[in-house]
Amino acid sequence: MIHHVSVEVSDLEQSGRFYDAVVGALGWRRHVERPDRIGWGIVKPVFYASARDEPGSPSGHICFASPGISGVKGAWESGIAAGGADDGAPGQRPEYGAVYYSAYLVDPDGNRVEIAVGSH
Repeated sequence: MIHHVSVEVSDLEQSGRFYDAVVGALGWRRHVERPDRIGWGIVKPVFYASARDEPGSPSGHICFASPGISGVKGAWESGIAAGGADDGAPGQRPEYGAVYYSAYLVDPDGNRVEIAVGSH
């Protein structure tokens, strides 16, 4: 079981807006808001974006679970509207299972963000 996940970002304010849009569409909200970190979740923070101290290249992939296909589409559309880049439009992913449906974005720092419903 994962307790929490964090990504480092170069512009916390910009990334905050992006992740507000993506995870907000899934029913998440900000639980932590500090000058160096923002944390989101449903009941408690489980995903954090932290200000990067030094320049670096993106290295992350995070997949957020959606309760349904409409959530995948909504989170992807919200992420695009908030400055994310399309990295795979919402659709079936039969290579991951008969009922796997997901979408992919690239966040403002180049990390790959997936929103999915179904099982691998």
